[in-house]
Amino acid sequence: MPLPFSHWTPDSLRRAIQAAGVALWSWNIEKDTFVMDEQGFAMWAVDETTELVFEDLSARIHPADRDRVRAAFTATRGIEGAYEIDFRIMIGDDIRWISARGLGNDSGLHQGHMYGIFLDVTGRKQAEEGHELLAGEMSHRVKNLLAIASGLTQIASRSSTTAAEMAKDLTSRLTSLGRAHDLVRPLPGHQGTAALLGDLLSILLSPYEDMGAFSGRIRVAVPRMGVGEGAATTLALVIHELATNSVKYGALSADEGTLDVSGSLDGDDIKIVWMERGGPVVEPSKVNGYGSRLVARSVTGQLSGAIDYAWEPEGLIVTLTLKALKLAR
Repeated sequence: MPLPFSHWTPDSLRRAIQAAGVALWSWNIEKDTFVMDEQGFAMWAVDETTELVFEDLSARIHPADRDRVRAAFTATRGIEGAYEIDFRIMIGDDIRWISARGLGNDSGLHQGHMYGIFLDVTGRKQAEEGHELLAGEMSHRVKNLLAIASGLTQIASRSSTTAAEMAKDLTSRLTSLGRAHDLVRPLPGHQGTAALLGDLLSILLSPYEDMGAFSGRIRVAVPRMGVGEGAATTLALVIHELATNSVKYGALSADEGTLDVSGSLDGDDIKIVWMERGGPVVEPSKVNGYGSRLVARSVTGQLSGAIDYAWEPEGLIVTLTLKALKLAR
């Protein structure tokens, strides 16, 4: 038979609580002091003391959550039943998500103390943020693909004389787009170097090249270097976004528009310059949407680089500054 809960020893309960990653706390309502177990002090990264007040913990709470948490804790006295409050705390540069749980209402007080637990829910919150980011990115990509399909149709129509030729040309472009789009997804397994930089850029941009009178409108000239599988995925996403913007309202949306992608090594860095000429110039405020933020986050966060936009009368110039070693991974 299972061991009755009343027969559990304090040591058994302590081990069970530690295994669950739960920190115990009590709050003296009148004195506004906190008492926590050893796991609680470790979770909050504060020194163990018997004189812990709410403001000691408040200093660890993320500034954006601090007032909300204080108001929520105060309001728990009027809450009937269980409550749960999720908030962020800052340990140095590290941000953790904490869930505070307990029973509200003064009827749950014992000798002036309210009791509850702290639970580190950082992993769950990161997973939720990842799912939200993925959903937003997928929605953004679907909208972009529809815009790209329209742009590729216009490009195909310029170099075709019959409906059959246009259908064949457009099918070829869409097939190339599919191959390029595969590069925006992580490669399975560990395949080492994914591609040479020049080949990668050429594959990504091939759907937008004209085959007829306007052939040669896209030119790629970069140093010969390998791109690692992780960096290839991120760089492909960036180039895909820049090309989409160009097709929608940049040089690749105009008959006379051209695109030059060049690169050069500068010490430990590689600079990739995306130069559009002959197309409309869109004000920054009109392209500072989800895609632009996604590109900036990808370049700075995943490639440890920087991206700079220059909207000149002749066209857009985008400069990517990336760490060569990072690009090779």
